[in-house]
Amino acid sequence: MRGGRRRLRVPAGGPGSEGARVVDHRTRWRHRPAGASGSRGSPRAGLVTTGALLRRVGLFAFLEVAALAILGPLITWAGSYVIGATLSTFAAAALANAFAVRIWERGRLSDIGLGWAEGSARNLLCGFLGGVGAALLVLVPPVAFRLAAWERDPSLASGFGPFIFLTLVLVFGAVGEEMLFRGYGFQLLMGRLGPFATIVPFGVIFGFAHAANLSFSPLGLVNTAAWGILLGYAFLRTGELWMPIGLHFGWNWVLPLFGVKLSGFTMGVTGYALRWSAGELWSGGDYGPEASLLTLPVLVLLFFYVQRAPVAPQSAFLLRPPPEA
Repeated sequence: MRGGRRRLRVPAGGPGSEGARVVDHRTRWRHRPAGASGSRGSPRAGLVTTGALLRRVGLFAFLEVAALAILGPLITWAGSYVIGATLSTFAAAALANAFAVRIWERGRLSDIGLGWAEGSARNLLCGFLGGVGAALLVLVPPVAFRLAAWERDPSLASGFGPFIFLTLVLVFGAVGEEMLFRGYGFQLLMGRLGPFATIVPFGVIFGFAHAANLSFSPLGLVNTAAWGILLGYAFLRTGELWMPIGLHFGWNWVLPLFGVKLSGFTMGVTGYALRWSAGELWSGGDYGPEASLLTLPVLVLLFFYVQRAPVAPQSAFLLRPPPEA
């Protein structure tokens, strides 16, 4: 069963021979004739000892942190803080995931759920529409009930150029954070611990990872952790990262278009800002709608949307049971 607990299965050759049974990782993203086999691949999480699994996850986490520590200052020095944080996260996550899946799974970066299969476009679109819809549900009612209104702000950038630039930055940001928090380590642990014991802790970690952002608040922590849990569930629902990426990007993309802050950052793109007459409990204050009480019920609705969306589930490489000998 995908994502459930599996019995520890010892490959032929003894407990220490992790690589004794291998499968072809290429069979996931394109159809092959029945009975086709290959020489590349690796055991799934259920075939490695607990110690080996913890070493893999620990080294993977170390690689991510080390890459962030090295790349963050270098990229930030070359541009703004937002650009530096976004690109360093993307680069660190890509490097750590590519290394881990290559060394331990004899696979490719696409094997963490970035392979483009039939149905991936649908999953990405379902995620994007869900993220956009959630943002609109949080922001449109306050405007309709005159609890907030747009005002011209000359200090904010506007125009087609800033719009394209912002879109690209947010794409890299969404992909980078999904690789970081829902990539190799997340999927490997899900294969051993099961969905609940993996998705919830990683969601909480996702929330605390934003604690260094400007104007972070307790409600911001709750909402961001809930987002992390939702994104983990979206991976479980589809078996790939495209729906979580779509959700992540869709939400992040709409907020600057409405002139509100995104996780404490101001990203001008229209030249207008949304000014609230309601209190910070509703507006989220300087952190933005992610610290708003309005976001919580919308996230509940979004959970049901993810549960019922017409997605095309894929077979996640790291969650697939090994073939019988």
